[in-house]
Amino acid sequence: MGPTSDTPLRPQDSGLLPRLLAELGLRPDTLSVPARAVQAVPLPSHLAVGELAWTSIGVAAAAIGTASADDDGHPLLPDPDLVADAYRSDRYLRVDGEAIEGFAPLSGFWRTADGWVRTHGNYAHHAAALRTGLRLRDGATPDEVASVLRTMTSVQAMTAVQAHGGLCVPVRQEAPREDAALRATPLIQVSRLGDSRPRALPRPTAASPLSGIRVLDLTRVIAGPVATRTLAFAGAEVLRLDPPMREEISWQHFDTGHGKRTALLDIAADRERFDALLADADVIVLGYRPDGLRRLGLDPQSLVSRHPQLVVAQLSAWPGDDSARGFDSIVQAACGISWADSVDGQLPGALPAQALDHSAGYLLAAGITAALCRRAEAGGSWYVRTSLRRVAAELLGMPRGEPRRAPEHEVRTQEFEVGGQRVTTVEPAVRWPGGPVRFAAPRPWGADAPEW
Repeated sequence: MGPTSDTPLRPQDSGLLPRLLAELGLRPDTLSVPARAVQAVPLPSHLAVGELAWTSIGVAAAAIGTASADDDGHPLLPDPDLVADAYRSDRYLRVDGEAIEGFAPLSGFWRTADGWVRTHGNYAHHAAALRTGLRLRDGATPDEVASVLRTMTSVQAMTAVQAHGGLCVPVRQEAPREDAALRATPLIQVSRLGDSRPRALPRPTAASPLSGIRVLDLTRVIAGPVATRTLAFAGAEVLRLDPPMREEISWQHFDTGHGKRTALLDIAADRERFDALLADADVIVLGYRPDGLRRLGLDPQSLVSRHPQLVVAQLSAWPGDDSARGFDSIVQAACGISWADSVDGQLPGALPAQALDHSAGYLLAAGITAALCRRAEAGGSWYVRTSLRRVAAELLGMPRGEPRRAPEHEVRTQEFEVGGQRVTTVEPAVRWPGGPVRFAAPRPWGADAPEW
């Protein structure tokens, strides 16, 4: 399979768009997919990454536009270049003029005695867990990690690292039956959890359809923050909460923190303050593992039993109640994408962007917006859910083709002053009639009080 073929994908064959519109309760004619526009998304891959990206962003824009009081029924079609830039935003991020390194030295593919594993060590505590699991000293180099892993089977490596809370998975082949079973479930679940009175969208306008909506953001990394960034872009008041003991990677917040307030709060130690925030929230977005949420009493059913007005949105790496840790790169490796998008079939590959994360984020934002509209019409508490693995199953079931050379294009960026640093990020790809075309600046991480 050559990387420069001009063989086009056939996006009209996947049926993704009509299914998503149906899951969100949007009219079938709300959005159409022009094949030429989808094929023009410069995200070259053997898999239909361009269609997945274009459709995810298009559906988010359609849902937001429908929430507007001035909806004219003609959503703006996503610009293919902006779509690609949004999905590869980390590559264009600049902090004081300097590019960032998206993956830390201990994140990547490694040979084992019987194959390959993929690790993730961007956060310091995950890198430490990886070294501990492999019985290496603090500060062990990538060469030392590689040397140890070559003596272990892939399963031995996974077991050793995960036993200490690290992230390491074998690079597996596709599992068609598992993927088909996942595709039989909604890509974005929107379901009613309980009853409450209808609650109108407070101040919908074309520019800010979600103005007056309050969102508690308990997410990290990419997918959840992309979802809440999209809600903030649509006018929602988003308050991100992080535990004081887990500092965020600064560039990740610069890349996805636009328009949000950001505060530090130990939920377990200061439950009274958290419950007061929750009482005034319309939406809570959960990105932590299900077992941790249950320990805190933040599982969806517990939340809506105490706060029947809530829209509860949950995002995870894996479907169901699987509590395993995971990131986009880990899911790609575990479900067969790394081999499906390999250049030569000998070395595992990766998608041209962290497309599972970004797609899950935009789809979650679309589902939350749809749930808010349903709450306004019929009342009730609502549950919105997707997972990176569910998105992966969708991508693996879409039509495939040879990667095409990505044409050069001008990347549209905007610049902010954030905490004394000059930050350059890409422009938003989600657009709707009458809506904004530029992000609001990120706030310094953890700089705000935990209050509305």
